[in-house]
Amino acid sequence: MTTTETDSRRLRLGTRGSRLALTQSGQVAEALMAAGGGGAAAAAGKASEGSGSLGIDLVTVRTDGDGDRTPLRQLGGVGVFAARLRHALLDGEVDLVVHSFKDLPTQPVEGLEVICVPPREDPRDALCARDSLTLADLPE
Repeated sequence: MTTTETDSRRLRLGTRGSRLALTQSGQVAEALMAAGGGGAAAAAGKASEGSGSLGIDLVTVRTDGDGDRTPLRQLGGVGVFAARLRHALLDGEVDLVVHSFKDLPTQPVEGLEVICVPPREDPRDALCARDSLTLADLPE
């Protein structure tokens, strides 16, 4: 197997560095490896030459919203976390990205497609509050 053939079996999966993003990306990586013939060796980046295993490298992409404690509405609101991931994908830094669907723009982005939405976990994990109240701020 040539280097090009070996490299073509490795995907660079772009993700934010938060615990939630890394967990979601790890779950998607595992599902892709299972579908592509990968396993524990591929997950560890140790797929043997000629094995045909799919390997995935998680690539942490720092976004404008990461580490900035400015309120989201002052940073630009929607897309603060997704924009840098989109650019990394369009610029060829990564082959695919995983991001929370709720944070994606509602309008399509030229050159990109949502190709998969994994099965949802418990759908009761949402909080909708008025006046920017947090869970801790809600009355008893």
